[in-house]
Amino acid sequence: MLTIRLARFGMKKKPTYRVVVIDSRNPRDGKALEVVGNYNPVAQPNELTLNQERIDYWVRNGAQPSDTVKRLIKKQAEESVAAV
Repeated sequence: MLTIRLARFGMKKKPTYRVVVIDSRNPRDGKALEVVGNYNPVAQPNELTLNQERIDYWVRNGAQPSDTVKRLIKKQAEESVAAV
């Protein structure tokens, strides 16, 4: 089963994350099928970039977003509506 989840990168105490499409049985930082975004919680304000087109493609093809990724997608959608 495919999942869309976060993979941790960065230095100790300064994490950055990639939003990746990966087989759910692979390790957290294992080989991903595709990187569909980045998230930096350390930056002020938090930096979030998601390729919504590719996320939608993977969801249509059976990938399940994790709870955290669902929250980030919702957050980005709210920010884009507020910006308009």
